[in-house]
Amino acid sequence: MWQEYYVVDLGLKNILQNNAPYTDLGHKLENVVFFELLRRGGEVFAGRSQNGEVDFVVQKPGNVTEYYQVAYSVNDEKTLLRELSSLKEIRDSHPKILLTMDFDNTNIDGIQKLNVVDWLLKDTID
Repeated sequence: MWQEYYVVDLGLKNILQNNAPYTDLGHKLENVVFFELLRRGGEVFAGRSQNGEVDFVVQKPGNVTEYYQVAYSVNDEKTLLRELSSLKEIRDSHPKILLTMDFDNTNIDGIQKLNVVDWLLKDTID
C-alpha cells in the first residue's frame, strides 16, 4: 500500500486549479469518500492489485476489511470494466463497493454498486 494525499477544503483545490469547480470531478468525489471513511472509523489505505489499484482499503476493528472504488460515473462500459477489474481480482469474501453518482444500486459479480449520495446519507439515517 502507498500514501495518497487528500485536501480538507476542496474550495482551495478549485482556486489552485484556476477556480475550475467542474474539473476532475472523479478525484473530488474520491476526496469526499476518503474523509467519510475516516469519519466512519478504521484505518484507510490506498491499495494495489496485480493489474491496477483499489482506491481504498479500510481496516476496521475486529479484522473487518472493506474495499472501495470511486468513480463519478460508470455509464460507459469501458469505465465500468476498468473500475471493476481491480475489485474482481481480490479473492477474499470481504465487501467490495463501487461508489458512483449513477442512480442504479446493483450487485455486479458480488461487487455492490451504490449511489455515493445514498451511501453518504445511509450512516446518518440508520
